[in-house]
Amino acid sequence: MTIEHAAVHMHRKPWGSTDLLPWAGAPANGDAIGELWFERADATAPKSALLLKLLFTSEPLSIQVHPDDDFARSIDLPNGKAEAWYILSATPGAQVAVGLKHLLTATELRASIEDGSIAEKVQWRAVCTGDVISVPAGTVHAIGAGIVLAEIQQQSDATFRLFDYGRQRGLHVDHAVAVAKTGPADPQPQPRRLNKARAALIVSPHFVLEQLNLPARSIWTLDAPKETWVLVLGGHARIGSIDAHLGDVIFMDADRADIEIGAEGMTGLLAYLGPNVNSGALEQQSNVSVVTDPISVRSPATQTASEHLPPLAKQET
Repeated sequence: MTIEHAAVHMHRKPWGSTDLLPWAGAPANGDAIGELWFERADATAPKSALLLKLLFTSEPLSIQVHPDDDFARSIDLPNGKAEAWYILSATPGAQVAVGLKHLLTATELRASIEDGSIAEKVQWRAVCTGDVISVPAGTVHAIGAGIVLAEIQQQSDATFRLFDYGRQRGLHVDHAVAVAKTGPADPQPQPRRLNKARAALIVSPHFVLEQLNLPARSIWTLDAPKETWVLVLGGHARIGSIDAHLGDVIFMDADRADIEIGAEGMTGLLAYLGPNVNSGALEQQSNVSVVTDPISVRSPATQTASEHLPPLAKQET
């Protein structure tokens, strides 16, 4: 039984940013940070099956593809990598690429990687705050500049690069051609409203990603029979004995905890192992908190993200 405040690890990337606000403080030495990884607080604990990240892009990422479980194991990796993105902010004109514009043969795909023309063959689309994108294994994809996003993925770093904007990092032509779906991406799944407080954004064989919108001073019970992650996007709450504010992540596994929502409510993302929605994940205990020690607001920035979240009422019923 586990409930803990997840540890945060900064990862330098050539496409990263030095501006991590309001999600984290300034990086040391002015380093460009591309990713914040949320991991078990106890470094000796078993590795989690999922990895939750925040990504910050000042330049485009490489065009890449991830293998599925079968291919990954054929090259002695523990598993493949499916992922999903929730756009936290995006500058005007920011884009992501998901899939190819047209169907290619394996020979055409290989040639486009080798001559760099793959950069013109991927399907780019504009994104804005609140967009959700599913990226199953085998999908050629990229993230453009000017984006902050939350990513949930299988615990894997199996990445095959097809194009890297001249950064002098190696490409993985043979593996990329072997695993890539050589045509347009499958249609994106439609969010499904579960109730007034929850919407299922992505339901996949590997994970479920939900959006939460919990009203002020309400009390809930969070039931996490399997590995579960909570990312606070706005407001604040006490989850078990842990005070959680903007950017905080709580990890749970085979445990239950009361959630006491603060005076400004709480919005967030809930991610847990798939393939099924945990219909009993949240049970409301009370509309009005009876907490005698009110949860304090850490800073005005705690509302930055939630002000731009799409209301759950707009989700598909």
